[in-house]
Amino acid sequence: MHEIEAAAELFSGVGVVKPEIEAAIHQLLQAFGEDACREGLERTPERVARMFDELLAGYRVDPFKLINEALFDVDYEDMVIVRDIEFYSLCEHHLLPFIGRAHVAYLPNGKVIGLSKIPRVVDLFARRLQVQERMTRQIADFLEAAIHPHGVAVVVEGLHLCSKIRGVKKANARMVTSAMCGSFKENEITRNEFLNHISRDVSSI
Repeated sequence: MHEIEAAAELFSGVGVVKPEIEAAIHQLLQAFGEDACREGLERTPERVARMFDELLAGYRVDPFKLINEALFDVDYEDMVIVRDIEFYSLCEHHLLPFIGRAHVAYLPNGKVIGLSKIPRVVDLFARRLQVQERMTRQIADFLEAAIHPHGVAVVVEGLHLCSKIRGVKKANARMVTSAMCGSFKENEITRNEFLNHISRDVSSI
């Protein structure tokens, strides 16, 4: 996919409309049978609107501008891994949070990306209404389009409140998703090296 087309698909540039959210939350509180004007709830619509503006900030960030000045020409072709990236997202099915860790790797092809940018990319796609499967794929596809590496690998581990506190109510069930591109998909040795790196304990570092 051409980079411009990818940017158009991944970036909407539209933020939340706070007055409309406030009105909707006010109506929702009334639908719950509450007095939306009582002291404890009077400013809840405003607070919720601010919260969604923060949690859904990823819609307003152009991912290509995010990394534009952090690509560097480096003669290095071995694996680069950033693991244990914390993320917080909202499930688009129930608007409940899912949280977890992302592990991202790539094989450079003449360029490397600034270390802080990979967690920012994860955060960008997490701060949207999401499903974990799509978020995992978006992170991998974007890095592939942005830096043209020999390969990209993304593994995401998530704990979903929609299954923890409602529905099946399985408190310890975690979802693991992966997306592999290039050498990580085609070469079992490369893929296993990545998986071994993210599975070992590095707490002593």
